Parts: sequence; structure tokens; C-alpha cells
Amino acid sequence: MLDKGVSTSLSINEGSGNIKVCINGESNSKLASISYKTLDLVKNYQSLEDKDVTIDHNFEVPIGTGFGVSAACALGTSLGVTKALGLPFTFSHAASIAHHAEIEMKSGLGDVIAEVTGGLVVRIKEGAPGMGRTDRLILKEPYNNYYIISKTLGELETSQVIDDPLWKRRINQSGHKLLNKLLIKPDIQNFLKLSRRFAEETQLMNPEIRELVEIWEEETLGASMAMLGNTAFTLSETPDTSVEDVIVSKIDNYGCRFI
Repeated sequence: MLDKGVSTSLSINEGSGNIKVCINGESNSKLASISYKTLDLVKNYQSLEDKDVTIDHNFEVPIGTGFGVSAACALGTSLGVTKALGLPFTFSHAASIAHHAEIEMKSGLGDVIAEVTGGLVVRIKEGAPGMGRTDRLILKEPYNNYYIISKTLGELETSQVIDDPLWKRRINQSGHKLLNKLLIKPDIQNFLKLSRRFAEETQLMNPEIRELVEIWEEETLGASMAMLGNTAFTLSETPDTSVEDVIVSKIDNYGCRFI
């Protein structure tokens, strides 16, 4: 999990059921859709007909490129509403609402539980927080000694992949096999190697991303492709790279939280 992502501010007042979702201070119906879906699921537990809800998501990373932005928006919405209204939900219950919003919107499959976990996440069993299971890799040095460098070349629509039977079969076959190999040797170099192998076996990696990956494999600890997004990333001991126009961040060890 990166230390750059999405922060959410939310307010609820007495009103007539009006909902306003802003992205970086501006209305954007496409990017706001996951928040509206999350609120729809919250309404199964608590009516919002007499409430006005204002949500403002602030992005530090691009959307639709493998950074888990939609999951972060869903989490910010579900956790924010739970806290503001004092709903009788545990953290995992509130987060599971975000997970189910992602599933219904077909904007992601497992980003929510990863963002709840924090650190270098390994998803052991699929499912929502409280049902799925995760673990984390341990690095030889403290997390803040490493840099995550990434470069985005455009969007990749998640729903186009997870709705396609061919992609799903490739992802499932390769994913199960490579997860077992990672658990046998759970270190960062093996993770990066297997991550690249996964991108190649599923045929999700295009030539432009492969070129970036190969450059970074010479410069850093290894590189791969973000899932699912047209983004290459690497883990490095320095922020320096020959690639221009990159995003440089560090590892966040704590997962999503109230600030």
C-alpha cells in the first residue's frame, strides 16, 4: 500500500436526502459513482432520507490505472458514514460494504481488503474484510527505507477484464499457481519476479509497460505491472530513475484509517 492515495472528508446534516460527491473539489459523476453505490448499500441498514450528505475525495494518484482509487473512495464513504452516524458496525463490517460496492460496480475485486491491511499485502483468500484473508511480506530494512516508483501510460477499464471469461481463466490459473510459489519464498525479489510473470502469463502487459519494466529491472530491485491498470511500478532503495514523469511514494504500513 502506498503513502499516496485518497483522503475523504464527509459531513452529514439534517436535510432532505441530498447527496453531493466531489472529486478534488469538483463534481464528477463518473468518479463519484462508487460513492453513490456505497451509500445505496448503507441505506439497507440506515435510512438517509432525512439527511444531506456531502463527500469530498481528494486524489494524489490517477484513477483507472491500478492504484485502487475506487476502493479507497468506497472505504472513505462507508467508514465515514459509519463514524458520522454512529452506526453499529465494526471496522470490518463497514469495510465489507465498500468491498461489495466494488463488486457490484465491477470496479475491483480485492483492493478493499488490501487497503485495510496496509504494508506489502499478500491476499491469501478472496473475500471482503472479515471473510477474506491477507498476510504481509517482511522486508530486511524498515519500510521507509524503500521507494515505490510508478509510471502510468493510461487507463485500463477493470470491468472489461473481470467480465471477460478468457481473462478470468488466465488470471485464476496463473494467480493460484504463483501465489503458492510466493508463500514458499515470501521475499520482495520473488514477489516482483512472480508479479511480472503473472502479468506476462495473463497477457495483460503491453509492450510499452514491458519496456518500462525492463528498464527498472536493471536499475532497481525488480519491476512489474499494476493490477489492473496500464501502470508499471518498481521497488527501489533510492528515488532516482532514468524514467521521466514518474510518481514516487513510499510504503504505508497501516492501511486505511481515520485522520
